[in-house]
Amino acid sequence: MSRSLRTRFKLQIAFILAGSLLLSGCANTGSSMLDNDAGPDPRLTQGNDAQFFSKSGYQACAVGAGIGILSCALSNSNNKAVCAVAAGIAACGVAMGANYYLDQRRSEYADTSTRLQKMNADVQQDTQNVIARTATAQQVIKDDQARIAQIKRDMANKKLDKARAQTQIAEIDQNIARLRKDLTNMRNKATEYAKVADMERAQGSSAEIKQVDMSIMKMNAKVASLQKEVDALYSQRSAITLG
Repeated sequence: MSRSLRTRFKLQIAFILAGSLLLSGCANTGSSMLDNDAGPDPRLTQGNDAQFFSKSGYQACAVGAGIGILSCALSNSNNKAVCAVAAGIAACGVAMGANYYLDQRRSEYADTSTRLQKMNADVQQDTQNVIARTATAQQVIKDDQARIAQIKRDMANKKLDKARAQTQIAEIDQNIARLRKDLTNMRNKATEYAKVADMERAQGSSAEIKQVDMSIMKMNAKVASLQKEVDALYSQRSAITLG
């Protein structure tokens, strides 16, 4: 296959990816707008930290990557295919998968040491995102625990407003579901980083790999800590049966 044909093929793939990403983003937005049921606590959906782990990697970067890829295709860039891939990695990072992430980083940084330093910075940034999300989650969890405690007191004193309690329990269930979804996406990111580290490790061990491993370990520890808090809330909620 000639170079021109390869470039054209890559560009076609970029167009397809852009279209699918944009459609995914639009479809996701539309479905949420059509949902008339009460959602989770607004602090879990509207805060500054809500964007990082609320969706799967593919969904999370859909619109941003799609727009970037289309911009490349319409630009005067000499290498539209490379531009398109760069737009994707800027919007998605490791969220789009270990192979995608590593291929792009290798195209940017031929030196393994520099590449690993960049990856380590990415892991540390996502760890900070986990910490920010945890802070928000803890506020919501604390309030939900207070509501559960009040429902228990009202049940014990035979003063329970059942309809109100059912609404509150439904809201707490929504919060737990949202946080569990976030946790799944957090773990997925950490897993993809670990895959990248293993692929780089095959090229030879280094001090940078050890630093990346430590950063991934710290990220996993933060995720595990949040998991415990969500599990504790679920246990407290599960102890309530309104009948």
